[in-house]
Amino acid sequence: MRTKGKIISWNDEKGFGFIKPTNGGKNVFIHISALHNRSRRPEINQFVTYALSTDKRGRPCASDATLAGDRYTAKNKKKNGSIPIIIAAAFILIVCVSVILFKLPPLVLGLYIVVSMLTYIMYAIDKSAAKNERWRTSERTLHLLSLVGGWPGALVAQQTLRHKSKKKSFRIEFWLTVIVNCGTFGWLFTSKGEAMLKSLISNI
Repeated sequence: MRTKGKIISWNDEKGFGFIKPTNGGKNVFIHISALHNRSRRPEINQFVTYALSTDKRGRPCASDATLAGDRYTAKNKKKNGSIPIIIAAAFILIVCVSVILFKLPPLVLGLYIVVSMLTYIMYAIDKSAAKNERWRTSERTLHLLSLVGGWPGALVAQQTLRHKSKKKSFRIEFWLTVIVNCGTFGWLFTSKGEAMLKSLISNI
């Protein structure tokens, strides 16, 4: 059963707010991840329809929500939802092939895997913090992890956790870190890049 209400408060930085049900009752917590169309940012006094659910603490919260003017569909999965995961997997595969065929140091592959796993964990922690109103991980930290090789893990986290996948400014900065990292990876195959990588490894 779907319920209608009005958004009475919204923290755009943290991505959550509260809804006052039109039929009365307690205010309902809503997180940005509950919205079908997260490209639109909620505003105070905006009407929203939602399914009533509860969070881990048993408090009422909204799920499967749509803002006024958005079309509701029970199944709203995007056809291209698996593309980010494919991109991440393809890149890790490229690194693996580079280690086998082009004698790229295995340490590089290990770095990408470890930092990607760490990045995924940081995204999960940040999403949990957002839902429970705890201290958030800074966007700068998430971008730094992506820059040093964690962007495949970030892509998977954005898709599977539905976190940091719609905020335009964050997405632009994120893809810039991907471009810089991939450019650096390609540079490792040049004579200068190869020499610097060998020098770094020898000093470890």
